Amino acid sequence: MAVELCLLLLLLFCGSTISEVQPIYKPPPGTLDFGFVPAKTYDTGAYHEPGAIGILFKIVHAFLYLVQPNTFPQDLIRKLAQQQFGNTQGDYQKPENVVLTLQAIYYEIGFIVSAALGLLFILLLPLVGLCFCMCRCCDNCGGEMHQRQKKNADCQRSCFATFLFVASLIISVGVLCAYAANQHLTNQVRGAKKLVNSNFKDLKIFLNDTPAQIDYLVSQYNTTKDKALSDLNNVGPVLGTRVQEQLGKEVRPALDAALTMAGAIRETKEALENVSVSVEVLQEGTERLHANLTEVKMHLSNTLNDSACSAAQAASTCNIIRNSLAQLNINANFSGLPGVSSQLAKINDVLKIDLSSLVQKGYAAFNDTPDLVVNQTRNILSAVPYIKSVLESIGSNITTFTRALPVQKILADLMVHLTQSEAYVQDYFPLVEQYDFYRWLGCLILCCMLVLILVFYYLGLLCGTCGYDKHASPTTRGCISNTGGNFLMAGVGFSFLFSWVLMIVVVLTFVTGGNVEKLVCEPFEDKNLFKVLDTPYLLNKHWKNYLAGVIFKNPNVNLTFEKVYSDCKENKGIYTSLHLEHLFNINELLNISMYTEDVALKIEHIQINLSKIILLDEIGKENLLNFSSSGIDGIDFSAYLTEINKSVTKVDLLSFANDLEARADQLPKGALENALKGHANNIRMIHNQQVVPLEQAMKYVKARSTLNQSIRLLKRTSSELMVKVKNVISAVNAAQDLINNNASQVIVQETKKYMDTIIGYFEQYTEWVKESISMEVAACKPIANVIDTAVDIFLCSYIADSVNTFWFGLGGSSIFLIPAIIFAVKLSKYYRRMDTEDVYDDSVEQW
Repeated sequence: MAVELCLLLLLLFCGSTISEVQPIYKPPPGTLDFGFVPAKTYDTGAYHEPGAIGILFKIVHAFLYLVQPNTFPQDLIRKLAQQQFGNTQGDYQKPENVVLTLQAIYYEIGFIVSAALGLLFILLLPLVGLCFCMCRCCDNCGGEMHQRQKKNADCQRSCFATFLFVASLIISVGVLCAYAANQHLTNQVRGAKKLVNSNFKDLKIFLNDTPAQIDYLVSQYNTTKDKALSDLNNVGPVLGTRVQEQLGKEVRPALDAALTMAGAIRETKEALENVSVSVEVLQEGTERLHANLTEVKMHLSNTLNDSACSAAQAASTCNIIRNSLAQLNINANFSGLPGVSSQLAKINDVLKIDLSSLVQKGYAAFNDTPDLVVNQTRNILSAVPYIKSVLESIGSNITTFTRALPVQKILADLMVHLTQSEAYVQDYFPLVEQYDFYRWLGCLILCCMLVLILVFYYLGLLCGTCGYDKHASPTTRGCISNTGGNFLMAGVGFSFLFSWVLMIVVVLTFVTGGNVEKLVCEPFEDKNLFKVLDTPYLLNKHWKNYLAGVIFKNPNVNLTFEKVYSDCKENKGIYTSLHLEHLFNINELLNISMYTEDVALKIEHIQINLSKIILLDEIGKENLLNFSSSGIDGIDFSAYLTEINKSVTKVDLLSFANDLEARADQLPKGALENALKGHANNIRMIHNQQVVPLEQAMKYVKARSTLNQSIRLLKRTSSELMVKVKNVISAVNAAQDLINNNASQVIVQETKKYMDTIIGYFEQYTEWVKESISMEVAACKPIANVIDTAVDIFLCSYIADSVNTFWFGLGGSSIFLIPAIIFAVKLSKYYRRMDTEDVYDDSVEQW
């Protein structure tokens, strides 16, 4: 039995491996406390808050949505990735390739149109500038230093100055946006080292803590083993107690009923004795009262027979008194009650056998059930050391198996690669900062180009506005005004020189950054990018699931990038995230299901003999039957209760005496009156000396109360006494039959429950291991943090958002250079000093 028990425990432990879901036994056994799996907190918060510049990022995102409102083209990207281009010259002319090309153009139409406009800007603006310069050299296009006088000249000058100022402000805002984005990217790159180090630290914690967590899971097997051994060491008392509790559901009520009946026998005897004694006390008091009342009534009758009562005045009164003499008598006559001596004698015979002692022997025999079970389960106890050795070997096998797994080697290799990667990043990060400085300097130069143009425009507006004299003619304008006009033309010249360079940078960063935002950042945020990567046969035409093919060399395992990323994002264990049960299957190592049926048969054939338990012998049952035939049910309880409830006398003696004295007063004065009053006083004396004590003295009150209670108790006890006794005997027989014939079945049931309790400890352990491995052991949040840091933070938040904001500001400024050029050229004519001017003859004008 011990060997099979151990094998069953092994089966339950190994069958509920982390790779299989087994139902938990219900009701659950006692809860085991396995503590908490040791785990450290990861420092990296893979979330970036851009701050105030985030408003600009949102504006750029809105602009990109206007340029490219289409949703992420999953199907198009899949088809493009799976389609082969360029293998032969005619591949591009195939209908399917033409369709894909047209779909890609349709999706990118917003970027294509915007890029085409930018290219047109790049090509035309230098050409227009060249033509404009050549035209002015020929004194055309405003190159002639002559200004015609117009009546609305002041209005035109003000409008041109206002428009130029507004355009310059817009260009300034764009420059500020571009500079802020450029500086933001540099600041983030400089602070990225801390985030990178945090990710490496979390990855090291992830790799270093995993072995300790696995060792902790293995070590908690001892908690389960110790609890199981503790219960096995107490198998006799525990199992015996369980069997006793199960049998006690019928045995204890039966014995309790028998013990209650034994108490009823003793109470019946006491009640009968109380009835006998109480009746004697009450009889004594009522007999003495009856004698005195009889004597008074006789003397009173003699007095009424006197010749004085024959007189006419006394005759009627004497007759009334004579007729009331019958009331002078006792009312409660206890002398006529039937005796209970025969019933008391039978009860005394019944009590010669101590039924309570017999029932207590039954209790004692039943309470010895655990000892009987202990004595008959010593074979299990003798096997406990062997069971302990087997359980110890199980723990050793688990430890050996976990150490044999390639986890340590894999983690060590990963730690080496991680250390090398960290060293590589640390070595090359200064180089990244250096290149970022070059990028920052280049972007700053581009911003300075616009700033230079703005400086000329603002100086031109300042000098022109401040130095302009509306009373001066075009040829006599001041030096400051003329300088302002020259500044404006200088700004125009630099606009033509720099605008196309700026637009080249804008177009390149727009096409690159915009597509990164739409094709990488947005689909990464809503996980559509993972859905594309999880497309069957996309990354490898022979593999359905690429990630499963790389990890397990089995592309049919349902392992996707999206599921792994989501699980790691929720900080689940890497065992669950990567479905490593396909790589490490413990169930294949320990498979002993062949012993299950044998164990079940061994349990069913357990035999424990409890026939030594005698609840109540035949003498006790015979004693109960004798009690039921003792005759107490034949007592006339109504007669007793009737006499008890009666008053002591038929009439109130005090009232009778007062009435007698009142009637004596109606008689003529004389001996008769005095005699009647004497009798009245005697009656009052009897009332005070005998009736009042019978009603109030403790001796008689207690006797009446005891008699009342005893009679009522006897009445309750005798009610269906034979049926009650038979029911008690039937219950005892049924309980005895259960012990003699069905105890083995109860023992088997309780043994199974006991085994289920022990097995439940191992089920708790396996469920805890599964839960811990799924959620706590090697929690892969650092892996998701690395992906978020690389894509969401570095690529999207740092680079893409900053680059997009940069071209947005730079492009907007470049576009507004066109109206600024026009207004500056127009306005410079009003500020510069002319060589010639219009002259008007007053006489001609008068004519």
